[in-house]
Amino acid sequence: ALAWQRDAAKAGAPLSREPLAGLKTRLADVVKRVEDLQHQVMVQREAAVLLAQRIEVQSTKSMAEAQAVQTALQADVDHWQAQAQALTQDAVWPSVDLKFPAQVESAQSQLQAVWQGFSAALQLGLQAVADASAALPSVPVWADEIRRARGELVAAEPAPVAADKPAKVAKPKLDAAQRQALREEATQSVVLVLDSVEKAAAEGQPAPDAAARLHDVLKTHGKHLDTAIDARVHEALLAAGDTEGWQRFVTDQRRLALVTQAEALLGPDKTPAVGGRKMQDSLRQLRDAWKQTDQGGLPNHGLWKRFDTACNEAYKTVQTWLENAKQETAAHKAQRVTLMDEVKAWTEALADNSDWRMQVRTLHQFSDRWRNAGHLNEKAFGEMQGQWKSLIRAAGARLDAAQKGSVERRQALIAEAKALGEAPGLRVDAVKALQLRWQTEAQSVPLDRKTEQKLWEVFRQPIDEAFQRKGNERSHAQAPLTAHDRAVIDASKALEAANAKGDAAAIRAAMTGLEAALRGQAEAVAQVTAPAAAPKAAQIAELAAEPAGEAQPVTATGTQPSTESNAEAASDAASESSRETSAESDASGAQTEAAAEVPAPAVVPPKPAKPVVAVRGDDRPGQKKTEPAAAGKPGRRDARPGERGADRGGDRFGRPERGERRDGRDERREDRGPRLGDEAFRAQREARERAEMALRKLAAQAHGETLTRLLSAWQDRQADAVPTQQELGKSVNAAARQAWSHAVAQPATAPANTALLRLEMAAEVPTPADLIGERRALQLQLLTRRNEAGPQETWARDVTAVLSGPHDAASARRLQNALKNLLRS
Repeated sequence: ALAWQRDAAKAGAPLSREPLAGLKTRLADVVKRVEDLQHQVMVQREAAVLLAQRIEVQSTKSMAEAQAVQTALQADVDHWQAQAQALTQDAVWPSVDLKFPAQVESAQSQLQAVWQGFSAALQLGLQAVADASAALPSVPVWADEIRRARGELVAAEPAPVAADKPAKVAKPKLDAAQRQALREEATQSVVLVLDSVEKAAAEGQPAPDAAARLHDVLKTHGKHLDTAIDARVHEALLAAGDTEGWQRFVTDQRRLALVTQAEALLGPDKTPAVGGRKMQDSLRQLRDAWKQTDQGGLPNHGLWKRFDTACNEAYKTVQTWLENAKQETAAHKAQRVTLMDEVKAWTEALADNSDWRMQVRTLHQFSDRWRNAGHLNEKAFGEMQGQWKSLIRAAGARLDAAQKGSVERRQALIAEAKALGEAPGLRVDAVKALQLRWQTEAQSVPLDRKTEQKLWEVFRQPIDEAFQRKGNERSHAQAPLTAHDRAVIDASKALEAANAKGDAAAIRAAMTGLEAALRGQAEAVAQVTAPAAAPKAAQIAELAAEPAGEAQPVTATGTQPSTESNAEAASDAASESSRETSAESDASGAQTEAAAEVPAPAVVPPKPAKPVVAVRGDDRPGQKKTEPAAAGKPGRRDARPGERGADRGGDRFGRPERGERRDGRDERREDRGPRLGDEAFRAQREARERAEMALRKLAAQAHGETLTRLLSAWQDRQADAVPTQQELGKSVNAAARQAWSHAVAQPATAPANTALLRLEMAAEVPTPADLIGERRALQLQLLTRRNEAGPQETWARDVTAVLSGPHDAASARRLQNALKNLLRS
């Protein structure tokens, strides 16, 4: 089922749609049931092992206890048999792995054999208790219990203590010939029984007697067998139904694996494969594993010698590492002791020092040096760490006291800041003085960065709130709009109306009017604003056109000044008032109703800009500062002929003079228009942003419509339906457009697959998956053609080739994706 899903996914089959989705779900359910059933088989196998152990444990207890639990054990065995039968009768049982049915059968036969043996021995024991002539059971505990009940057991007499212990007789050493004769004799004896066991296993007949005889022969001759016979014996016992096999062979395999691991700790050139610490841990783990393997098994002296030799050779690396670690520990300990003595001397030397920043820096350096002083064992480090903490605490006691006092003083400054912030009138001079005191305190006594940042945030919060409150109050008291602001707002409204219509020409015209309004050109504003604003714009233009000497602005009382000096004074006052109003209205909102009722001030034409004249900047006697600087005198770094920068203007290095732009225009003389108020500034900015967005949207729509018309003309083979050159854009010239029209008008030829690939390469758009190989091959061909034009240069001809071919949905989609990028470039 899993392979089917993988292959179907690779083939692109719609697995998320019916009927494949339903089939996939049903297969997933079946797979889950099979996995659950296999898990239950493993659980049943473990349960059979535990139940057999419970039955075997009863053979070590008295017959009365075994008889008492016989009924409960019988119920448990029957329940296990029922569960195993239910597993084999499950509908998905044929789908489980082949090893699980064999495991269930093996566990069932083993449990049945144990239970039958236990029941038979218990029945025989009960008969022996009832009949004195009956045979005793094979369970030693129960047989001894029956003998004691019959009175047959007699206390064993203590063996007489020998006066002199006989000396141990040393076993004679065997030579090579004798060892070879023993090995041949053992091999012949084992092979006779082994052949019968293998024959019975090959025929599929159980041979418990043959397996038992093989075990008996192995007890006598097993230690003289070679490796090949060991493997045959183990496999034969497993085939005969012995789940444990030959334990000596299994144990030797484990020992051989441990020997291999021990010999791998050192490389071919006796270089350690791991470090000292890891080598020590590895050796400890290997020796523990060898001890566990030796428990309950026959020893193997040959493997033990190999293992011990390999471990001893590897331990030499551990000894070298331990000696080096001991020397490093002594050096690290001496280094830490020297550092503690240095801290003591530093504390005594700076008993009266008040340079707190230097003390903080030095204490941090001490801490870093202690942290990087090297490794110590846990016991030595624990003893020295307590001494170090006490020394550092004594060295930083004065600094801690100073920081505590600084925190208290800063808390007092925070209280003063809250009082200033809650006051009805904000005193800026008091705030500045308070901030200066805070800065002085922060520079004198340093604190922890987090603590200092938290205190600073608490200190500045009431002051920031007070300034925010003052700004809000100022925004509510907004001054009336000037005539320039009204003109800009009217132009912004006209631009908003053009945006709502969705006409690109109207939007561009409105944007031009807004630019003119921003520069103070009232006549241009009158052409694009609403008719209601036309009289105002005309009045502004009329007043601006009058010369400064003939202007007669209307005052607040309705009278007109009679002299030129009064007009000039009024102009200066109006411009000064406009600058103050603009400076105070940065955070102001909309105009209030009260300000709307105030009549607009008269517009005064601006004064002509005073010409900038370069004068000398020195203080030589007799030199007038208003005299223009002479150019071209010998010995000066001005624009003399032949020097760098003389022909470009500026200094001798070609750099522009102050206030002069590199393109030759003077930034100070550039007309940027009067300064706007907050409301007018926001209105024109929002109108501009919306207009730019609308123009981009209209351009994208026009681009998509042009492509759609081109593809429709290709499909219908109508040359007159091809978009014009202006609609196609500046990237398509008249010759290319004419070639496209001619290709559409002609009958369809062969499809141009290569031209489509070139177009996709020129536009850098992806190619369909089934054509990626062709695109790579074409790229390799293009790399071999040096003087041939690339796809980016010939895409117009490639489009002509595609349009000459037949129309289909896939080619049209690929052409559209490519032209989306190519027509925009």
